[in-house]
Amino acid sequence: MSQQLGRRALFGVGALAGAAAACSSPTPPSPPRHGPSFDPRDWASVRAQFALHRDVAHFAAFTLAPAPAPVRAEIARHRDGLDADPDYAPVRDQDPDQLVRQAAAAFLGGRPEDVALTDSTTMGLGLIYSGLRLRPGQDVLTTEHDFLATHEGLRLLAARTGARVRKVRLYDDPATATADRMISAIKEGLGPRTRVVAITWVHSGTGVRLPVRQIAAMLADVNARREEHDRVLLCVDGVHGFAAVADKAADLGCDFLASGTHKWLFGPRGTGVLWGRAWDALSPVITSFGQKSFEVWQLGTPPGPTTAELATPGGFKAFEHRWAMPSAFAFQQAIGPDRVQQRVQELAGRLKAGLAGIRHVTLATPIDPALSAGLVCCSIDGMEPLQAVHALRRSKVVAGTTPYNGTLLRFGTTIVNSPEEVDRAVKAVAALV
Repeated sequence: MSQQLGRRALFGVGALAGAAAACSSPTPPSPPRHGPSFDPRDWASVRAQFALHRDVAHFAAFTLAPAPAPVRAEIARHRDGLDADPDYAPVRDQDPDQLVRQAAAAFLGGRPEDVALTDSTTMGLGLIYSGLRLRPGQDVLTTEHDFLATHEGLRLLAARTGARVRKVRLYDDPATATADRMISAIKEGLGPRTRVVAITWVHSGTGVRLPVRQIAAMLADVNARREEHDRVLLCVDGVHGFAAVADKAADLGCDFLASGTHKWLFGPRGTGVLWGRAWDALSPVITSFGQKSFEVWQLGTPPGPTTAELATPGGFKAFEHRWAMPSAFAFQQAIGPDRVQQRVQELAGRLKAGLAGIRHVTLATPIDPALSAGLVCCSIDGMEPLQAVHALRRSKVVAGTTPYNGTLLRFGTTIVNSPEEVDRAVKAVAALV
């Protein structure tokens, strides 16, 4: 293999396993800056890992999520290492991206080779919808409730391929959404040549959680009667379910799931994952810097089938953030995904119950925890959502708005919140008259 296929060419982006050993830093970086002691069984201790203002109730922490102390320490360790020596490697003799994939796979389910590394949910969805290979006459089905990243990604797909994109409505009133109706709407929207169903796990505009497993099971029955090249692919924007709901991507039955890791996981900002089991349906969109890409380029060998590694966009990244991703997975694993989901939904249930008892509030998110996660959306009679956000901020309660037509006031209950903060938020909303 060409000498150019060395560590300097592949630095931090799929390097050969032995390359880091040859060129790793002669002087180890300074040790991580540790935060307060961490007891994952104690929610107060979990909250103490975050540097959030203590006098503010943060119900928009999932948006540009703050990192807990172990993640901040890892970011600082890698940043200091790179600043001290540009040839710094996190672990000798190991490809740092592969370590990230291993940690992601342990959390997502499946194998490291199922995971592409991205910068965000939007990038992951863009890799899917820009890379899909569609045959003439095949179409795409999505819903009216999906976000910009899905709708625009599919519009660009249609412009590139000429494929028709259709939208179905899953519910009229999100508060009364049902699993049966959502599954039926998607099933009835399928055509004989539908190749892709594009959905969102938890709708960011309403807080409705889709029954992804049941939708996947329905599509599996449909696919049993189809040729492989006409099989329906289930593609999921998973960002508001990922790490808020304990289900692993590998168990959902979908073909692709895209998510940022800087939201409910509280990982480093600017990082994400794209999990997949149908990589052969895509073409890479951005050149990878993985070993295989350098072999193809330098040796002239055929690239072969698409893999997660080949689909991972190359280029030099904020590696101190990417390489800190395993600590975010480890933080959540220490607490326990089931316990995280229970906490998130207990707080969301408390918030929904409180808001439902206020006369001037109309709750948009289903009460049923099986049809929601951590997002709670509502409207305030006689007040625009952004007005409510500003008024709540004066009460030191931070909420947000939904970025859709028909904007709603939006809260997110996360592991940084407490029952007392939920009660405080309900009281502050009750005072919005």
